[in-house]
Amino acid sequence: MELRANNLSKLRTDRYDVLILGGGINGAVAAAALAARGVKVALIDRADFAGATSSNSSNLAWGGIKYLESHDYALVNKLCKSRNRLMDAFPSTVREVRFLATVRRGFRYPALFIFLGSMLYWLMGRFHMQAPHLLSRAAVKAREKVINTAQTSGGVEYSDCYLHDNDARFVFNFVRSALNYGCIAVNYVESVGASREGNRWRTQVRDKLTGEGFEISSGVLINACGPWVDEHNEMTGQCSCHRHQYSKGIHLIVNRITDTERVLTFFASDGRLFFVIPMGPRSCIGTTDTWVEKPEQVVTVSDRQFVLANVNRLLNLPSALTLDDIIAERCGVRPLAMQDHQDKGDWLQASRKHVIETDGTRSHISIFGGKLTDCLNVGDEVVSLVRQLGVPIPFPDKRWFGEPDSSIREEFMHRARLLGLDGMTPSSSSELLSQRLWRRYGRNAIHMLESIRQDPREAELLIENAEYLRCEIRHAAEREMVTKLDDFLRRRSKIAQVVSKADIIRAPGLRDACVLLFGNQAEIKMQEYIDNLSG
Repeated sequence: MELRANNLSKLRTDRYDVLILGGGINGAVAAAALAARGVKVALIDRADFAGATSSNSSNLAWGGIKYLESHDYALVNKLCKSRNRLMDAFPSTVREVRFLATVRRGFRYPALFIFLGSMLYWLMGRFHMQAPHLLSRAAVKAREKVINTAQTSGGVEYSDCYLHDNDARFVFNFVRSALNYGCIAVNYVESVGASREGNRWRTQVRDKLTGEGFEISSGVLINACGPWVDEHNEMTGQCSCHRHQYSKGIHLIVNRITDTERVLTFFASDGRLFFVIPMGPRSCIGTTDTWVEKPEQVVTVSDRQFVLANVNRLLNLPSALTLDDIIAERCGVRPLAMQDHQDKGDWLQASRKHVIETDGTRSHISIFGGKLTDCLNVGDEVVSLVRQLGVPIPFPDKRWFGEPDSSIREEFMHRARLLGLDGMTPSSSSELLSQRLWRRYGRNAIHMLESIRQDPREAELLIENAEYLRCEIRHAAEREMVTKLDDFLRRRSKIAQVVSKADIIRAPGLRDACVLLFGNQAEIKMQEYIDNLSG
């Protein structure tokens, strides 16, 4: 909480080159890119960082194979290049995973045709991953016994990428990077209006924890509010050529369905893509693709019924999945960028690519749409546009993304071996503890080794099945601006996605975790979390 308080104080008094509204993936990469290159940046979010769409994706960083069907080859080519760039920059986090796509009899395309499409996809991906394979029905069954092949004509196995931890953690690490380079970022601060006066933006904001209002001065204002970009532009009188349509997607998380690390891919009863995605000890099932009129959405009864009916039809499970098997849910909207003249009925054909609009007269930037896969391009484009608006970029060639170089990683791994880290704590995953700490924290994981060396209790697991150590929770308290318990359980970690609500509340270590995170406010924060669950 001290980090947030210090940054709030700076927001009230300092003047900024750029103020970014929204700490989702677009705002996070914009802040990281600008701050690393020497621009004085502030970033605020009216909730927690990565708190909406950016924490409710399918955890995939893919090249957009489904857009081949709509012949959007330029987009697929761009996304494949972006995916490869992410893989190279974040090898511990953005990893290759095999997809097994099952094709039912009578589907609109035969398995051979889909295989040829996967070969084109592999070619557009510059052969960066393993080659695709065409599979007979028997081969599909041999690879994944859980698949119901009764109505199957065959299948295709190909490669793409997924985020090993979760999407929210991936997004927050860009926020953390921005903080490291001097960005003043604060969560739970809401813009309630902004006006352009002379050559400065005067943005009125409100601290949502205290209700206190104040003003932030900036030369450039970037609207990266995700699904709420249109709402904020309307509030400030900002005209744009684009607007959003919303596609709702939900996932259900259940106990692990298969022991393999493949993503099982199907076409649901309505023809849309449907996944069973590995998530540690669990499986994430979805997604839906439903047009909705507003970004505020929840999982409905019909959503759950759709997902459960399809997974039970597509898989041969020991017993059918029911509502009682659901451990957690994910619900978000995809904000799709559409031009003003496009009809609402065209939303299924709307491109998933991002659009950035710049108003040079008012020094205002709006970011529409976007995908995790394309995030590095968004960061680079924002830097270029901010420069065009007259903001100096002191270090234009500074690399602003990626894991630390191999020498730092080897130093960490060497120290971990000397400490005997990998033998200290049992794990339900095949991943070594040293690898997990490096993936999540990079060079900051070295400090955790020192804390464990001084006090071995720092390597204790506080919540069963959660795979988060005492030192990780302490690190979150000091450096990750955890303001509410849900910030840690749902977004800095994936605990709330792999451990049921009831088990979290009953966990003996939850109270200890709250003390580490919030000190003398631990009881208040814990009760706040419990009240929100019951509400």
